[in-house]
Amino acid sequence: MRFPHERVLLHRTRLAYVHLRNLLTDAKRDRSARVWGYVAVWLPEQLLLLYLQKGEVVNATSSADGKRFRTLPISEAIALVPSAAEFGEICFHEADDEQLATMYWSQVLEPLPWPSELNLHDGAGLFAFLHGTMHDGVLEVLAGGGMNYVILRNGRVVRGFFADLGAGSLDARCAALFLGARPGAEHATVARLWPMPTALPVQAAPALIHAYRELIASVVKQLKADGVDGAPALAEHARQNMIRSHPALERFSLAIPNQRDPVAETAVLTAAIGAWLGELLSAAAPVGGTSPSRMIAELTRDRRHMFQSAGLFNALPWKPES
Repeated sequence: MRFPHERVLLHRTRLAYVHLRNLLTDAKRDRSARVWGYVAVWLPEQLLLLYLQKGEVVNATSSADGKRFRTLPISEAIALVPSAAEFGEICFHEADDEQLATMYWSQVLEPLPWPSELNLHDGAGLFAFLHGTMHDGVLEVLAGGGMNYVILRNGRVVRGFFADLGAGSLDARCAALFLGARPGAEHATVARLWPMPTALPVQAAPALIHAYRELIASVVKQLKADGVDGAPALAEHARQNMIRSHPALERFSLAIPNQRDPVAETAVLTAAIGAWLGELLSAAAPVGGTSPSRMIAELTRDRRHMFQSAGLFNALPWKPES
């Protein structure tokens, strides 16, 4: 499977010759590599896609068959790629941010249904149907092993992202995707339809997730030191009570080591952590009388800028003392 791109930063290369973590580190440091794009990794068992904005990995998906995808935590996706892989291939391509959002949502959402009488291998008839229904959204066309995305407004083609470089008008390139299309062919053309995608979701960075884990552990440790012997149980009880309203907390059990990271945007995760801390410190008042705001101020001092940037202090029910 091939995806559209604007510029090739790393041609498809055997994974044995590329160190993924070094590649991603260079993408953050090297000005020319701080781009919007994707890294595709073909492993024997699955295809991984890492989505980047300004050279920073912001999301990841995985597929075992190229048809059904699932969202992965960034840390888990990177960990799936061995540092010295004997098999597999990798590429790094620059791509438009709209294309990245289109790729992501077309992988994780169900497509819209087609009318049963519509011939999906007839390009002219298909585009006539979209024009007649004045569809706003995305037409995805898998043709010849290449994934293509056609953006429609009021049923008219306004732009496209094509897997293969080509010439000609936009309408001609769209029509060419269906040339020779027939069911049962080795690389049969497959057309699917979606509404207009929203922006690419940006997962909370693994470093922020790790910092939140350490902060919660430090709060519990400090509570125990201040005479709250049942602090771990109180923290777990508060977490369990809040999982329904804050699902990201499901991956923050203090009793289970090496948990998978949650798939959550920064604002969502921060709101969950803020609510958890507020609930815990309201139920577990330190014997020594240290106020929750003073405790949080002391325990977040070393990473204050990270937490402030993530919005944690605004998510707490009280403002940490300076």
